[in-house]
Amino acid sequence: MRVVGLRLEPGQSVPEHRNAIPVALIVTDGSLHFDDGSNSGELSAGQMLLINPGERHTYRADVATSAYLVFAGLPGVRSRTWSLRRKG
Repeated sequence: MRVVGLRLEPGQSVPEHRNAIPVALIVTDGSLHFDDGSNSGELSAGQMLLINPGERHTYRADVATSAYLVFAGLPGVRSRTWSLRRKG
């Protein structure tokens, strides 16, 4: 697992791309607009977006925004998609 800090200034964006491993994007301050080609929306501080391997996605900030990217795997190692399950 690898954790990377991300800071975007108002108007900054991350171009559309894909990741080879699962990624969790956790917004800690501000908000991000995201688009994965079939879904789009806004994430506010305290919210998380799960991105599966191979999914195209992009995001942008209209306000100063901080987030963490949690890369949950190793490139070249077969990854499983994210699955959130309730225990019970």
